[in-house]
Amino acid sequence: MSNTAEKTRYSGRPSSDKGLVSWLTTTDHKRIGVMYFITVLVFFTLGGIESGLIRWQLAQAEQTPLTEEIYNQVFTMHGITMVFLVVMPLSAAFFNYLIPLMIGARDVAFPRLNAFSYWVYLFGGIFLYSSFLLGGAPNASWVGYPPISTEAVSNMGFYAVGLNILGVSSLAAAVNFIVTILNMRAPGMTFMRMPVFIWMSLVTNFLVLFAMPIIAVALFMLLADISFGAQFFDPATGGDPMLYQHLFWLFGHPEVYIMILPAMGIVSEILPVGSRKPLFGYAAVVFAGAAIGFIGFGVWAHHMFTTALGPVARSAFGLTTMFIAVPTGIKIFNWVFTMWGGKLRFHTPMLFSIGFVSMFVIGGLSGVMHAIVPHNAQQHDTYFVVAHFHYVLFGGALFGLIAGVYFWFPKVTGRLMNEGLGKVHFWTWLLGFNLVFGPMHMSGLLGQPRRTAVLPAELGGTVELYNLISSIGVLVITGSALVFLYNLVTSVRKGQIAGQDPWDARTLEWLTESPTPHVNFYAIPTVTQRDEFWHRKYAEDDAGRAVAVPAGASEDHVPEDGSGSGDRDTDGSAGDAGHGDGADGEHIHMPDPSYWPLVQTLGFFPAGYGMVYANPWLFGLGLLWLVVGVFGWINEPVAEGDDDEPEDAPTPATAAVR
Repeated sequence: MSNTAEKTRYSGRPSSDKGLVSWLTTTDHKRIGVMYFITVLVFFTLGGIESGLIRWQLAQAEQTPLTEEIYNQVFTMHGITMVFLVVMPLSAAFFNYLIPLMIGARDVAFPRLNAFSYWVYLFGGIFLYSSFLLGGAPNASWVGYPPISTEAVSNMGFYAVGLNILGVSSLAAAVNFIVTILNMRAPGMTFMRMPVFIWMSLVTNFLVLFAMPIIAVALFMLLADISFGAQFFDPATGGDPMLYQHLFWLFGHPEVYIMILPAMGIVSEILPVGSRKPLFGYAAVVFAGAAIGFIGFGVWAHHMFTTALGPVARSAFGLTTMFIAVPTGIKIFNWVFTMWGGKLRFHTPMLFSIGFVSMFVIGGLSGVMHAIVPHNAQQHDTYFVVAHFHYVLFGGALFGLIAGVYFWFPKVTGRLMNEGLGKVHFWTWLLGFNLVFGPMHMSGLLGQPRRTAVLPAELGGTVELYNLISSIGVLVITGSALVFLYNLVTSVRKGQIAGQDPWDARTLEWLTESPTPHVNFYAIPTVTQRDEFWHRKYAEDDAGRAVAVPAGASEDHVPEDGSGSGDRDTDGSAGDAGHGDGADGEHIHMPDPSYWPLVQTLGFFPAGYGMVYANPWLFGLGLLWLVVGVFGWINEPVAEGDDDEPEDAPTPATAAVR
């Protein structure tokens, strides 16, 4: 950095690149992805404890270790936690870490907005859980249907405000990732050369962009009913509780694909690597993912077949629900054909990917059953529905996301997770999952209602046995999760050194060294093929068989463009903190850290509590805090040197990475 830049250094800029402050003020997409992941682990632990309490309560008929009120709070917070604080943010962890790497960029388009989205997510989760200490947590289920949610004892104010805070995080992240993918791809990376994970990330974030404002409207109306005496959903005064259901599910069904599409993208990257062959039907998989996102906005009312929709609406939504199975089936067949005839390697990421496909098929088939209106009427509000959506979201999304953790762990840490423990984790996870949710299909068909705090004895001994098996399954999943956590923690320091390319991978993120340098790429690569990294390592002989290219087959080879591993520090720096030099010695200016994303986000606490308790002074304080945060943000230079004299200003080439 020049002397001029040092003289004009913004006084509010953090100066340390190590320690706690560096993490609190980071704008590095990789660190933010890691923070998302660690926070998800904490909330997943809380959600797991809540699920254990639920299954404890329902292990035997007429058992009440929890009061009905406490059970309703635990039950509601379990759903909120798993959907909004675990699965969605875990996808965001992958988006943050991988999107720039897989498209050949050095960071996201808006680094400070990226940090802002993380802190809003964290504080939104803390805000929701603080309700346990402030009179009681939300207790009217994660869907929040009025009139139950608008009763005086509902505690749903925290629900309405907390989910809107989390929605701000999701919208900020979605805009950032969309702009990053559309505008920051490496030279030569056309849309049809993008990895499938990037495609699914793009579709997912467009879904977030269009779906989140819908639930925001519903939640503001719900909060107005709860805290300010409005009557949007009170039929006694002309309100309509059905309006809330339409708004919620118009968001809620795209939300299912917001959670499942990232896992589909992850599996689409792992299966070709584990099968040692390209993804079968790349274009079909891509367009099927886009079709799922589009059609997903037209099926919401299948959640409402037992309401007074009328036969025409029921028929229309039944047909669209069946039709959305078509692009999903296309994906499944392409994954199967990718494995067919391949030289399969059953490492842990591959096992979890195959587990994803098989469990998601089960959940998808029961979903098609729900499209049949009479069948849906029988299943509605029974444990059959609970089994269905857990096979989709647990057996689907979580299996796929965990596969991604094992697969990209070496990219983050430079080490492999223990394969033996990984296989123990997979088989116990698969066993525990099916023990918990498989019997729920049968207990639901035998009449067990969902959203009840006590298992009725009149359902009989068979239903009670199914519930006992489900409760035992939770213990198996808990043990499996502990194996995973132990493997994760110990592998960070003691795992086998992975090298640059431990899986013989295909995509661009493996072109650079592991763990990833701070600058990602010392020189931005030029893309000439789909699966660019694979084609740099292999060519085809006369018989069409892949043969290693001597200059590119070695694990520690440095590509000619300088983007691979070399004699540089593992953090990628070659000078000042947060900066480095390219392959040709060109100075690389990375986004600088900032206090403002964290400082501004703190304003959501007083603003949120003010809205819940209808306290204008508290709300005004929070609003003022947010405004001051915006003022500080816009007056902070994006990166050091922005306020330099013209002769010291960065060149267009270096400014572009900001």
